[in-house]
Amino acid sequence: MSTRDLQQKFPWARLFELDYPVRLDALAAVLEEIHAAHRRIDKADRESEEGRLIGASAGMQEVRRLVEQVAPSMATVLITGESGTGKEVVARQIHELSGRDGPFVAVNCGAIPENLLESELFGHERGAFTGAVRAREGRFEQAKGGTFFLDEIGDMPAVMQVKLLRVLEERVIERVGGTASIPVDVRLIAATHRDLPEHIENGEFREDLYYRLSVFPIEILPLRERTEDIPLLVDEFLRRHREARSITLRIQD
Repeated sequence: MSTRDLQQKFPWARLFELDYPVRLDALAAVLEEIHAAHRRIDKADRESEEGRLIGASAGMQEVRRLVEQVAPSMATVLITGESGTGKEVVARQIHELSGRDGPFVAVNCGAIPENLLESELFGHERGAFTGAVRAREGRFEQAKGGTFFLDEIGDMPAVMQVKLLRVLEERVIERVGGTASIPVDVRLIAATHRDLPEHIENGEFREDLYYRLSVFPIEILPLRERTEDIPLLVDEFLRRHREARSITLRIQD
């Protein structure tokens, strides 16, 4: 195990790097690093716990099977399902099981104005537009070595669909105002609540992009079709509320 890996797994290992006799300011700095590392670990543990797939229904068991099957690969995944069914939770679970060392970066395509989406995804160079006083990495670059989750892909404007298709085909991006091709090492997962085949028929979504995205499709059924999961979800939400606020709530029969 490398020194860096040792420090990540055991933050207190930084103490062994101190010079002796120990200076108080150096000790204080190392202790703050250890506290910060523990806070990051605790946060990661909470996020991992909250990212669990809750449910014992046949539908959720199938989702788990598909997640475990696709996670170790680099296949692009398209997650479909109604709003609120947990598409981002599934995407995070794929990332957690993928073994990729980079971060999980998420962007909601429907929440970003069309004129800002390209810069958000691909970044921009200094002077690319008014207000671009310095170069900026886009979300694709920020997700290097990890997973890039494009939520509500069905809301992506047509001009951006073309540019995303190029990224999927060539695995390179160009920043706004730039000319250099930047390689991107990301695992792409997309999600939508829309009926993309219907949007293709209406000319609102590119068919070639659809097939690039749906290499491995996962559909999440709405809760009304898996009602046996409701008690498990209620118990989970009560547990989270209790741990977050130290207040115990009960559901009366």
